[in-house]
Amino acid sequence: MDLATDIAGIKMKTPVMTASGTFGFGLEYRDFMDINQIGAIVVKGTTLEPRAGNPGRRIAETPAGMLNAIGLENPGVEEFIQGILPKLSTYEVPIIVNISGKTAEEYGELASRLNIPGVAGIEVNISCPNVKQGGIAFGTDRNSAASVVRQVKDNSRVPVIAKLSPNVTDIVSMAQAVEAAGADAISLINTLLGMAIDIHSWKPVLGNIVGGLSGPAVKPVALRMVWQAAQAVKVPLIGMGGIMTAEDAIEFLLAGASAVAVGTANFVNPCAARTVAEGIGEYLQQRGLTQVRQLVGKMITQ
Repeated sequence: MDLATDIAGIKMKTPVMTASGTFGFGLEYRDFMDINQIGAIVVKGTTLEPRAGNPGRRIAETPAGMLNAIGLENPGVEEFIQGILPKLSTYEVPIIVNISGKTAEEYGELASRLNIPGVAGIEVNISCPNVKQGGIAFGTDRNSAASVVRQVKDNSRVPVIAKLSPNVTDIVSMAQAVEAAGADAISLINTLLGMAIDIHSWKPVLGNIVGGLSGPAVKPVALRMVWQAAQAVKVPLIGMGGIMTAEDAIEFLLAGASAVAVGTANFVNPCAARTVAEGIGEYLQQRGLTQVRQLVGKMITQ
């Protein structure tokens, strides 16, 4: 059974990756499973300088998922390069670094710093505020999103993956904009903006008031956006949003994703990425198929 896939030159043994922010830097999970069994690790969002993140409370469970407002807590790119990457590089799994910046130029500098052995690709988180434009998130404006991707491409020697926000009215337009700017692949979706209120205290549950909704609740939205983007761009897609089982992942593959990322499920089952990959293999066998690429974009609409 051939589960291998290739995302813009990043070769993976299985099509199942871990979603950024849900698997730490990967090392936190090594006591639970063999890291080499994952298709690729997308590490926690990394910024130029260390960030303490938002004040608590930062996570809240919802009926079909979770809200988070971590605020990009991370030790900064230098600590990642010096202290974390050397440990990750002992594993035979592609390492993709998710980056965030305050300006397009900062994204470019981060990409330049990551032109080092051990980094297989860069995922560009464009859901952060664009300070120069007055706080508008890069990911909600096609010109700003394209500007960030162009900066990263100009400064990177590894494949660049643009991670799209679902908090837009036209996901197709955003996908086309980042593809035109040079993105080698697109991952979608990031979290949907949500909130929760404590009816006893009348206060918001999250210290940040609003946060990102993930988990099974967002899967239908994510699936729809992956399918729409697949009709509009030629670069490979990585689908994510509420994937808890192999069946969920297979839906994303049929919608047009060449790979998938498991996020919230990692908090329920630390071995979720491996379990989902095994389930895809069993499905292929049951259907008499031999390669995972035989599923990609094969949803029948007529």
